[in-house]
Amino acid sequence: MKAVVLGSGGWGTALSMVLCDNGHEVTLWSHNPEKAQEMEKTRENPLLKGVRLPDSLKITSDISCVKDAAVVVSASPSYAVRGTARKAEPYLNVSTILVSVSKGIERDTNLRMSQIVQEETKNKCKVVALSGPSHAEEVSIRMPTGCVAACPDQVAACFVQDTFMNDYFRVYTSPDIVGVELSGALKNVVALSCGICDGMGFQDNTKALLMTRSMVELSRLGEKLGGDRATFGGLAGMGDLIVTCTSMHSRNRRAGILIGQGKSAQEAMDEVGAVVEGYYAAESVEQLARKEGLEMPICHCAYEVLYHGKQVRDVVTELMTRAKKNENEGGWSYPVR
Repeated sequence: MKAVVLGSGGWGTALSMVLCDNGHEVTLWSHNPEKAQEMEKTRENPLLKGVRLPDSLKITSDISCVKDAAVVVSASPSYAVRGTARKAEPYLNVSTILVSVSKGIERDTNLRMSQIVQEETKNKCKVVALSGPSHAEEVSIRMPTGCVAACPDQVAACFVQDTFMNDYFRVYTSPDIVGVELSGALKNVVALSCGICDGMGFQDNTKALLMTRSMVELSRLGEKLGGDRATFGGLAGMGDLIVTCTSMHSRNRRAGILIGQGKSAQEAMDEVGAVVEGYYAAESVEQLARKEGLEMPICHCAYEVLYHGKQVRDVVTELMTRAKKNENEGGWSYPVR
């Protein structure tokens, strides 16, 4: 089966390797002709040092490569998803299945990545979101990993499951594309916040508190936007949150550590040297929370630190001294006496 991966970052490259291992005819597309030529020559992606690319993997910068592909994977950084989908649209067939693996929310529009892909491809093809706790560095060396293929169309979700699944890459299906995509985008704000705590010298107790209470906020927002609360407790939700908040593979956590050590948000992102999705997601979460009338104190404080330079230690005190609450507010409560 012909498969094309649009985006030669670490994740797109790792997924192209999964598809090669599964016996598909795979092409990896890069927007940068020089990078495509270098990868073709060295058979290595600088973002995955020491990992040799399969000899069968074709690498190109010609977007027409998507023509006649059965599956096309959208793996560009979130800011480039719209432009890349627009370029690919003229070459797509109505029978092509599009797989959206980028994590993020578009600034200003607050659209999910699959919605952007659908817009720019004129709803020509079915779109499935593939997400979960999956560092490219680990997938590329075939470490056991699990993800979720989400689409309201069960046939399309199962097709993606069959296309990607093997003995080290396990894929579950879900009809909840809204919850799966929101989980993948919103958890980056929490990973950045956990990194800040690490940079300040806080340890396990703080991180457990932050991750758990943040998940309450994210699932509340996700449910309000049409997702299933249960999704946020699954692989795409809590699973991805755990891996992103605890690993040094995470750019969001690394940037947060630098902020916690005293650098500005911009200085931290410059030092990380790659896209820090949590920075942009924090603004989207703030906008969505205001629109939906939801109280999201942790995410709001992250936004204040990142966009308005609020001092982190002041934010910690503010959060820790908030009004007393019942942990399961809105659910279980003490009986009336």
